Amino acid sequence: MYETQGDVGTGGAVLRTSRYRVSGMDCGSCAAKIETALRRVPGIHEVRVSVPAGTVAVSHEDRLDADAVVRPLAALGYGATPADPVADGPAAPAAACGGGCCGSGAVHSHSHSHGDADEAPWWRGRKARLTVAAGAALAAATVLGLLVPATEPWAFPLALLVGLVPVARRALAAARAGTPFSIEMLMTVAAIGALLIGAVEEAATVLVLFLIGELLEGVAAGRARAGIRGLTALVPDTALLEQGAAAPQAVPAAGLAVGSVILVRPGDRVAADGIVLSGRSAVDESPVTGESVPKPKGVGDAVFAGTINADGALRVRVTAAARDNTIARIVRLVEEAQASKAPTERLIDRFARFYTPGIVGVAALVALVPPLAFGGGWTEWIYRALAVLLIGCPCALVISTPAAIAAGLSNGARRGLLLKGGAVLEALGRITTVAFDKTGTLTEGRPRVTDLTSFGAGEAELLADAAALEAGSSHPLARAILAAAAERGIAPSAADELTALPGAGLNGRVGGRLVALLSPQAAASALKPAQAEQAAAFADAGKTVSVLLVDGTAAGLIAMRDEPRPDARSGIAALDRAGIRSLMVTGDNARTAGAVAGALGMTAHAELLPEDKLRIVRGLQAGGQRVAKVGDGINDAPALAAADVGIAMGGGTDVALETADAAILHGRVGDVAAMVALSRRTMANIRQNIALALGLKAVFLLTTVLGVTGLWPAILADTGATVLVTANALRLLSVRP
Repeated sequence: MYETQGDVGTGGAVLRTSRYRVSGMDCGSCAAKIETALRRVPGIHEVRVSVPAGTVAVSHEDRLDADAVVRPLAALGYGATPADPVADGPAAPAAACGGGCCGSGAVHSHSHSHGDADEAPWWRGRKARLTVAAGAALAAATVLGLLVPATEPWAFPLALLVGLVPVARRALAAARAGTPFSIEMLMTVAAIGALLIGAVEEAATVLVLFLIGELLEGVAAGRARAGIRGLTALVPDTALLEQGAAAPQAVPAAGLAVGSVILVRPGDRVAADGIVLSGRSAVDESPVTGESVPKPKGVGDAVFAGTINADGALRVRVTAAARDNTIARIVRLVEEAQASKAPTERLIDRFARFYTPGIVGVAALVALVPPLAFGGGWTEWIYRALAVLLIGCPCALVISTPAAIAAGLSNGARRGLLLKGGAVLEALGRITTVAFDKTGTLTEGRPRVTDLTSFGAGEAELLADAAALEAGSSHPLARAILAAAAERGIAPSAADELTALPGAGLNGRVGGRLVALLSPQAAASALKPAQAEQAAAFADAGKTVSVLLVDGTAAGLIAMRDEPRPDARSGIAALDRAGIRSLMVTGDNARTAGAVAGALGMTAHAELLPEDKLRIVRGLQAGGQRVAKVGDGINDAPALAAADVGIAMGGGTDVALETADAAILHGRVGDVAAMVALSRRTMANIRQNIALALGLKAVFLLTTVLGVTGLWPAILADTGATVLVTANALRLLSVRP
């Protein structure tokens, strides 16, 4: 059982949160029954049901036994097994079980290992067996009735009972657990009513159609869960662990400890998050990020679990245990997000609580008023009332929002867009302004050499001399110079007599010459006017300038700057096309911020303290703007918390995931626009689903009351609408920007 320490409940009791995988939970009606039943259990304080993830999380007192959760679910016909979010992965296909809205009433045994039954394909589950049995009984009754007409009076009632008894048992269990208006109860009342008025053949057929519809719902729900579940399959089962001088040994990847060193051969999947200790290779990150081009990796570079090493052996030091690697965090975050309800979903839930009893009331009026007030035939109007009952099931309406939200969250997670719940996904689509931090958000967070200006010798010699002085230094500017030399294939010479000049630079001897790398201020006396003007021009462009002197004479200038990310300009342009304004809020100096902002076509607010960023965000909100703040999740924490949506850039860090509402795992500026687009597509899908669910019910309710349609179309209106809504939501799984 996945269990975490929680808050202190009423009476001072310490609360824990335990999570269970529930098989057979396919729709919102299932979730409502489960939530109602568990809230009645003494010791349980809060229940969160996620149909898309197939999980139930309960906050409970420490004394509560696990069976206290499993028993009421078993009574409702659902299988429950304690869940480990990392070991299990998110979603076994719950459609495999025969529980759900209409299962046989038999349940899985309680086990502390993840589900045997959950892994079974849908056609081997109890739900499928019940559907086949009911269908076969109906077919047998039909054939028998044709061959021996005298058997019809008892053949069709028996066929009806094959499917009705399990459904009726579940209806009674749901009523005892506090849900009298369940779909099983509506179906049971309709079937018994049809039996009493002599519409037995139709009742048996409707029940089979109902079971088929429920089976299709389960299949669709399983497909939705498989979208995020596929992520866990990316991590290999074993890893090659280095242990002293012995050859690397294959060990379970789940047992790798932080600090372990593993060997990743060409063609292998990386078994854990880590840092490359030695080797160079291209790593295919497309399974995690969707990037089509492999990324070069060398010493000091980070690699993600689940990515594929292409062409060179890498030695990797593990930086995160299996429970905390990138894949596991994504899965855990998405499952938790799916359990939190969006505002639209909460509104639909409140509506559904009144909707179903209202439909029962309408059905009663349809059955009673025409015969009593207008002399209508009892059989005819009872028949129509029973059809109204079937139409009234709220499954399609209740699942319309969570199915779309879950598909949207899963789609985003597979692309490195992590959103903490449906409320965040909804809010993103309404954003009007995005406030970006600069360093590490719009820019890469490390300086690069942008310009080399030689005053005599060539650029290669200029860079070689500078690299000789900086060799071994870990200063960001030194790393930029060394990286530029490495890119050009320049091997720096050895420097002797190195001396640091505080506040000015450093000098030393390279090949017998006295070489110094100084700031423009420290080298001012050695610069000619034209050379000083060039240095000033670089500085005006927000670049850091170093002057190389050889034997006291200026040999050239090296300009460096933390450059915008490759997709920064296109990412800002995408937001602009979406009607969203972008601005920069940074603590960097005004000159550098202005240069970067100018290149990206946005306004800059510079030299800000964290409280200044917070003030700007609140000022925008006071002016009626809906603001998203994008930053690193640490020094931007106040502004991230105050914004309508806080987005952490490069959200692979624990701090970023904890601080922000959403995280862009792979550091692409364009992913902000992708998040907004995903939100807008998801909300459009939800509106389509609600219109589909209510529209079909309204049409069939009217035609049923008028006597145009009967029980068959009524059940098709219910289960058909649920399947259509789920299928429409599943389209979001494959949407790409």
